[in-house]
Amino acid sequence: MTTATAPNSSQESLRRLSRFDWKLWNRFVAIAQPYWYPTTPGSGKVFFGLLVLLIVFLFAFLFVLISGVTMLCQQLFPQFMEQTAGGFVGLVQAVWTSPGVAIVLTALLIPAIGFFLARRNVLPRWRQWLLLSSLLLLSLAVSGLNVTISYVSNFFMTALADKDQPTFWLFLFVYAGVFVVGTPIVVIYSYLQDVLGLYWREWMTGKFLNEYFSNRAYYEINNDENIDNPDQRISEDIRGFTNTSLYYLLLILGAVLDLISFTGILWSISRTLSVFLIGYAIFGTIVVAIFGKRLITLNFLQLKREADFRYGLIHVRDNAESIAFYRGENQEIGQLGQRFNRVLQNFNFLIRWQRNLSFFTKGYEYAIVILPSLIMAPLFFAGQIQFGDITQANFAFSQVLAAFAVFVLYGQVERISAFAAGINRLETFTEALQEQDKIYPEGQTKIDLVEEPQISLNRVTLQTPKGQRTLTSDLSMTLQPGQGLVIVGQSGVGKSSMLRAIAGLWNTGTGRIGRPNLKEMLFLPQRPYMVLGTLRDQLLYPNLENNAVNDEDVYRVLKQVNLADLPERVGGFDVILDWSDVLSLGEQQRLAFARLLLTKPRYAILDEATSALDLANEQRLYQTLRDTQTTFISVGHRTSLLKYHDYVLKLEPDTSWQLVPTEEYKVDLEAFA
Repeated sequence: MTTATAPNSSQESLRRLSRFDWKLWNRFVAIAQPYWYPTTPGSGKVFFGLLVLLIVFLFAFLFVLISGVTMLCQQLFPQFMEQTAGGFVGLVQAVWTSPGVAIVLTALLIPAIGFFLARRNVLPRWRQWLLLSSLLLLSLAVSGLNVTISYVSNFFMTALADKDQPTFWLFLFVYAGVFVVGTPIVVIYSYLQDVLGLYWREWMTGKFLNEYFSNRAYYEINNDENIDNPDQRISEDIRGFTNTSLYYLLLILGAVLDLISFTGILWSISRTLSVFLIGYAIFGTIVVAIFGKRLITLNFLQLKREADFRYGLIHVRDNAESIAFYRGENQEIGQLGQRFNRVLQNFNFLIRWQRNLSFFTKGYEYAIVILPSLIMAPLFFAGQIQFGDITQANFAFSQVLAAFAVFVLYGQVERISAFAAGINRLETFTEALQEQDKIYPEGQTKIDLVEEPQISLNRVTLQTPKGQRTLTSDLSMTLQPGQGLVIVGQSGVGKSSMLRAIAGLWNTGTGRIGRPNLKEMLFLPQRPYMVLGTLRDQLLYPNLENNAVNDEDVYRVLKQVNLADLPERVGGFDVILDWSDVLSLGEQQRLAFARLLLTKPRYAILDEATSALDLANEQRLYQTLRDTQTTFISVGHRTSLLKYHDYVLKLEPDTSWQLVPTEEYKVDLEAFA
C-alpha cells in the first residue's frame, strides 16, 4: 500500500503518463498482445514475427489468386485482355516461367511452417487471427485496386486528350468495372474491421472486469490516487483502444503498400518529383511531432476532466433526495461549475494547439494539389510525357505522400494523441489491477489474515489504510460459535473499521486475525446494497443461483422480517425496480435481514444493520437471528442491542479497548448513569 504523496507528485505522475516515448510502445504491446498471443518472455518478438509472416503469406496468396484470374480471363477473352492489360498478362506469365516462382512458393511455405510451429498458442485464438487475415487480405486488395485505378485513369485521360474515342470508351468501361469490383471489397473491409474491433473489445472488457472483481481490486483501487474513474477506463478507453489499434494497424499497412507500389510508379514518371516528395514528407513529420507532444498531454487531461465532470453529475443523481432535503442546489451547481470550468479551460488550450497545428497541416495538404503539376507541367509542354502521366503522377504523389506523412494529414495528430493518452490510462489501470502484493513503506506492516473455524484476534493493532492513524492497539479476543458480540464506542473510534479488518478490506497494522472462509460469512452494512435486478435477486444475493430456495421459503422469511406484503405490493418476485428508491431505508434493512436468513451463514457481521428500525422490529429481527444459532458481531449505539449479545467490546478514542460480558457492562452502564 502506498503512502501519502507530496503535493507535486500528481503533476509528476501526469507528466510521466502523458509523454510520448518508446515506453508508450511497450505499454501498447503489453495491453494489445494477450488477445493475439500469450505474454511470456520473448513472446513479443514471436507475435510480431507471426504478423509479418502472415502479411508475406497473404501477399503471395493474393498474387497467386490474381494470376489465376488473369490467366483465366486471358483464355476466355484474349482480345480484350490484350487491349487493356497486355503488359500485366506478360508480367504474370514471365513470373511463373522464371525463377521468380520460387520466391512466391517460399512466401507461401515459410509462413505456413511458422504458424504450424506456433499452433499451440494460435489455435485457441483462431477467430481473431482469421478475421485479421481477412482484413489484411482485403487491405492488400484495396491497394492493388488503387494501383489499377492509377493506370486505367492514365490510359483513358490520355485517350481523352488525344480524342481517341474507342480507347477512351474502352478504358472508361474498365474503370467502371474496377469500381463494381472494388465497392463490395471496401464495404466488407470496413465491416470486418468493426466486427474484429467488437470481438476484441468483448475480450478485453471481460478480462478487465475479471481482474477488477478479483481479490476485491474494485475496493482497493479506491485508495489509489493515480487511478481515477475506473468506469471510464473500462467502458470508453477500452473501446477507443481496440478500434484505434485496428485503425492504425491497417492504416500503416496500407501506407507501406502504397509507398512500395506508387513510389515505383512515380519514379518511372519523374525522379525529381520522387526526391522532392521524400524531403517534403520528412519536413512535415518533424513539424507535427513537435506539436504532437503537447497535444498528448492536453488530451490526457481532457479525458480525466471530462470523466470527473461526468462523475459529479452521477453523484447528484445518486444523492438527489439528500440534496433536496438540505436544499443544497447552489452548492452542487458550484461544485459542478468548478469541474466544468476545468473541462473548458483545458479544452480551450487543446483547441488552440489544434488551431496552430491546422495552420500548418491545411497548408501542407493544399500544396499537394499544386506541387506535382508544378514539376510535371514543363515535362508535358516539352513533349516528354503524355497527359495521362500527369493524372497518374498526381494520384501517385498523393498516395505516396499520405504514406510518408501518415500522421501529418487527415487530422491524425489529434487522434493519435488521444490514443496515446488512452494507452497510458489503461496501462496504469492494468498495473493497479494486477498488483497482488501491496508495497509497504518502511515501518508500515500488514495484519496477518488466516482461515480458522472461528473468529479470533491476536494482538491486533489496526491503522487506517495509509497508516496515518492508529485506531486500536494490541486487541486480543476469541468469539466462540453461537455467541454474539457487540462493538460499542464513540463515533470515529474505529468500530466499522474493525469489521473491515475482519473482512480483510483493511489490513494495515500488526497482529493476526483468524476467521472462517468468507463463504461462511455474511456482512450487513448500515445501508444495504440493493442489486440491479428483481426482488428475488435482492433476497438471494450474493447466491443468485441458489435453486434450493423456493417461493414458500421466501414468503416465510419475508413474514419473519415483517415484509409479508412486499411481493404483492411491488408486483411479484420477478419485477425489476430501482429498489433504493422504492423501499425506505428501514425496509431495505429488513430485506437485508431476509437475505441473511435465507443465506444461513455460520457467521454474520452487522454494521448498525437495524439503525433505521423501530425497537419492535429490531427486537423481532435479532431474536430471529439468535434462534438460528448464528454467530454474529454487531456494531451499534443503541443500548437495546445489548440483550441480544453475550459480550461487549468497547473501543476508546485513545486506542485502548475493553472486552466484558454483557451483564457486567450493563451493571457498569447503570452505575455510571
